[in-house]
Amino acid sequence: MTTSQVGILVAIGIYLVGMLIIGFMSSRNTNDVGDFYLGGRKLGPFVTAMSAEASDMSSDLLMGVPGLAYFSGIADAGWTVFGLAVGTYLNWLFTAKRLRNYSEKIEAITIPDYFKKRFHDKSNITLLIGAVAIIVFFVPYTASGFSACGKLFQKLFDMNYQTAMVISAVIIIAYTTTGGFLAASRTDFVQSIVMTIALLVVLGYGVYHAGGFGAVLDNADKLAGFMDLSATHSNVTGGAEAYGIFNKITMFCWGLGYFGMPHILLRFMAARDAKELKLSRRVATVWVVISLGVAIFLGIVGRVLSETGFLQSLIDQSNLESASKAETLIIVMANHIAEHGMGYALIGGVIIAGILASTMSTADSQLIAASSAVSENILRDTLKIKMSEKASMLAARLTLIVVAVLGIIIAWNPDSSVFNIVSFAWAGFGAVFGPIMLFSLFWKRTNRFGAIAGMLSGGIMVFVWKYLVRPMGGVWDLYELAPAFLVSAIFIVVFSLLTKAPDEEIQSEFEEVKAM
Repeated sequence: MTTSQVGILVAIGIYLVGMLIIGFMSSRNTNDVGDFYLGGRKLGPFVTAMSAEASDMSSDLLMGVPGLAYFSGIADAGWTVFGLAVGTYLNWLFTAKRLRNYSEKIEAITIPDYFKKRFHDKSNITLLIGAVAIIVFFVPYTASGFSACGKLFQKLFDMNYQTAMVISAVIIIAYTTTGGFLAASRTDFVQSIVMTIALLVVLGYGVYHAGGFGAVLDNADKLAGFMDLSATHSNVTGGAEAYGIFNKITMFCWGLGYFGMPHILLRFMAARDAKELKLSRRVATVWVVISLGVAIFLGIVGRVLSETGFLQSLIDQSNLESASKAETLIIVMANHIAEHGMGYALIGGVIIAGILASTMSTADSQLIAASSAVSENILRDTLKIKMSEKASMLAARLTLIVVAVLGIIIAWNPDSSVFNIVSFAWAGFGAVFGPIMLFSLFWKRTNRFGAIAGMLSGGIMVFVWKYLVRPMGGVWDLYELAPAFLVSAIFIVVFSLLTKAPDEEIQSEFEEVKAM
């Protein structure tokens, strides 16, 4: 093993041990199911903000966005980031405080549980639809996180992919199983700091060796369409290609997904005090804007370093249509830094730890959400299996392990295209939960039938648009989240108006929360 590999391994080891310690310390504050799934509503403003955003960003922040900018310029990455930033802010502005108050008022501890109690759904249909959606979209989403960890260690240390993946999964399972939601939130807070450090270190290193910010921009301008928000750079022809309105809408619509992301919405519900959410919103928005902006610029810097010969080009000349290799930019730069001695190797290890942090911070939150869907919403609420508090805690932890094992099985093949499902899962959550979440918080006339119709139609339309409509191309080549979100909203309004209005008790609860 080389000196650089030893240094990287030491830094990663320190980071992983730290995550386990936080998990075990959090277990002291996890006494019942409410604590396990919602942390007892004890999250302070900074932990609420940063854990929400860390659980959201995943490896997209350090790998996906820089890779996209590196491959084709700022248009694709820029419109995506614009949508994510706007979606983040609006979600905190409109959803956070009211969901926090509403969920406490009706004593809901999971997202499906919120819908059941919000609409007084004694049939449990809304709860079951929500639980099934979480399982369908979160298990493979979690698998993508395990796969990312496995591929990272495989590339760095030439480890067996399956071995590396299982080790990573076991660590995530260990601290999440012991400390539950509180452990996931606290580790996510730390992981957001590690992610930020990783981005800034790599960017600083890259800008320095590129000759400064001015040199970076000058060299990037030489690539046709690379710095244009209405064009992309073609790696085939070397020229610019038009980036039309439908491309912009498709990427911008990623922001709609935030209103339906269970792992983010749970942070709102777990906030210690609704009054502190204003500060959380500011912290979260500033961090998202800065970190995503840095991620785009990192991609630009990386491309300039490749074009000027400092780094070997990541563009695969045998497969010019694929951006997947470009996503390894930050790994390549971390290795480049680590080659300069043990001190630099430790810095490289911090960068790699940042990649791990971005992946683990999402995987742990997904495990909590998927586990709650099974143990709380299906076993206890739908199947009516009576359990003591101790048995409920055991069921919660066992369910989390089972969900993780399913994720490992899905990600077992290193050549599987698990990552492709991330955008699909994002659309699924956004369409199933997003519209009904907004309507449930802001339209008193919304009823159980509208909720059921909206959730079902949104989920079905994601599949229909993805596999039947979008392949037609042209104007139909639109990200499935936008049409599915719209269809769901229409169904909620139509079915709510065509059926009986909510009873007086439901409307009274709505008004009480509105007045808070």
